[in-house]
Amino acid sequence: MSIKKIIEGKKEWRAHVSRVKALPQNYQIVYKEIQKYLFKVGPVELNEGIGLLSEIINFFEEHAAAGKDVLAVTGTDVAAFCDALMEDSKTYADLYQESVNQKVDKAMKK
Repeated sequence: MSIKKIIEGKKEWRAHVSRVKALPQNYQIVYKEIQKYLFKVGPVELNEGIGLLSEIINFFEEHAAAGKDVLAVTGTDVAAFCDALMEDSKTYADLYQESVNQKVDKAMKK
C-alpha cells in the first residue's frame, strides 16, 4: 500500500469519525457497539474501506434528523441488526470455518 493511499484512508476515517461525533448521543452509543461487533465478526470487505460503516452513518443521520429513537430504527437486538446487514457477505467466521475444514480434509487424506 502506498503512502498516498494510507494518508487518504486516514483522512477518510477522520471524516467518518467526525460524522459519528455529530450524531445524537444515543446514536453514537449504538453505532460504536455496531462498529465493535462488525470489527470482531463482520464482513471481510471492511478491510477494503468504510463503505458499510458509511452506509450505517447515512442511515443513522437520516433517522436522527427525523427524530426517531435509535432502538426504534435498529430494534432492541442490535447484534441481530448487524447480522442482517452482513447476511450476504463473507465473514471472518466463514473464512475460519473454511480454513478448519480444509486443514481437516488435508490431514485426513494423508
